[in-house]
Amino acid sequence: MSKSKGYDTTRTSETVLQRITALRQPRLLRGLELSLVLFALVIGIGAVVIIDLTVLGELSTMLLPAGVAFVLSVLALHVVVRRVAPDADPLIVPLATLLNTIGIAQIYRIDLSKDLIGWEAVSVRQLVWSTVAIVVAIAVVALVRNHLVLFRYTYLTGLAAVVLLLLPMLPVIGREINGARVWIFIGSFSFQPGEIAKILLAIFFAGYLVRNRDALSMVGKKFAGIRFPRGRDLGPLVAFWLIAMSVLVFQRDLGTSLLYFGLFLSMLYVATGRVGWIVLGVGLFLAGGILASQVLDYVGNRFANWLDPFSDPLGASFQLVQGLFGMANGGMTGTGLGQGYPGDTPLSQSDYIIPSLGEELGLVGLFVILGAYLVLVGRALRIGFAGQDDFGKLLAAGLGFALALQIFIVVGGVTRVIPLTGLTAPFLAAGGSSLVSNWIIIALLLRLSNSVRNRPKLVIRA
Repeated sequence: MSKSKGYDTTRTSETVLQRITALRQPRLLRGLELSLVLFALVIGIGAVVIIDLTVLGELSTMLLPAGVAFVLSVLALHVVVRRVAPDADPLIVPLATLLNTIGIAQIYRIDLSKDLIGWEAVSVRQLVWSTVAIVVAIAVVALVRNHLVLFRYTYLTGLAAVVLLLLPMLPVIGREINGARVWIFIGSFSFQPGEIAKILLAIFFAGYLVRNRDALSMVGKKFAGIRFPRGRDLGPLVAFWLIAMSVLVFQRDLGTSLLYFGLFLSMLYVATGRVGWIVLGVGLFLAGGILASQVLDYVGNRFANWLDPFSDPLGASFQLVQGLFGMANGGMTGTGLGQGYPGDTPLSQSDYIIPSLGEELGLVGLFVILGAYLVLVGRALRIGFAGQDDFGKLLAAGLGFALALQIFIVVGGVTRVIPLTGLTAPFLAAGGSSLVSNWIIIALLLRLSNSVRNRPKLVIRA
């Protein structure tokens, strides 16, 4: 080891190199993010061009104004992240952008099949809502400088989530659409408050479980090789089961009920590591679902169509059967963009966007989309596992589970793995409420990942 005037030059050189690497790392991360974002935008623009040339035989300018605003908003998000969260995960924004642009392109293709133009076109409104959602995400990234601030408002966010869940039940602003009462209307403006409620519930669950994890981790008797929690600790599980059943009964929304209860159950397992909670929770929900299928016609019809969709293919099962035929028509490689018949399926732009993409992109295309979802959820869970504090760990995992559960419920419903529900695929399906909530999730993951990646730098500077 070489020394000069009492200094360890080797160690000093290593420290300087580490600091230089720490300073360069954010630039490399943001450079990678920018290149991937541009690549995602090119894919989306290329898909729109292919659709124009296939369906119209020429390029159209219908999406140009809203499309320019969308591209600028994505680039603005990158700039803000570069400035205020330079250590954030570089894959999160590109993955969300890729899924968002693919969804817009497919919705545009369906608009052309229905001769929808201007503001009547769902794709134009989707672009506008995407821009609004990204602007909201920019605000969240800029304002929430430390995710631990959210921990202070654990019970306030829980109360806000309950209020949002109750809003659709009000007689003036609440309205039932397609059999589910989950929408509010204020003039011509409509919104689905449950989409924001799922984020608030994730924040509330994370804060609540951090405060009460020790009590919930206590085990009782062992049965069938599994240790179950004590009876006195079952209160929270029963309470949220009742809330999920209330959503199912009063709002007639099986998918949202499953999402909320699944979110709580998954975060409870991450917090305690007890398999007994999963067994009890799944058993409770299955029992409630089976009972509801016998009592409620809405749930019973969903189960009947799931078990035998071809018993009434032109009636109650028409949407499910059309989606199955569409995906079968796409086969392995798809019919090609603009060459299928996705518009023949009801709600092909929202609830059934997955079968629409499966018909024109094929099984290979769906695997790519599901792979993008898988990587996005994996990054969220990785952020949770690498978190520096318990609240951040649970919140990141909860946000990842929220996306994963929603994807499973949507894809499982259209492929008959589970009964069909009314949820939409994140970023892909038409719907402003879903876009805003999912881009907020992206913003929170960016903040959480920035705090995780800051840890090595702090160690080096010390």
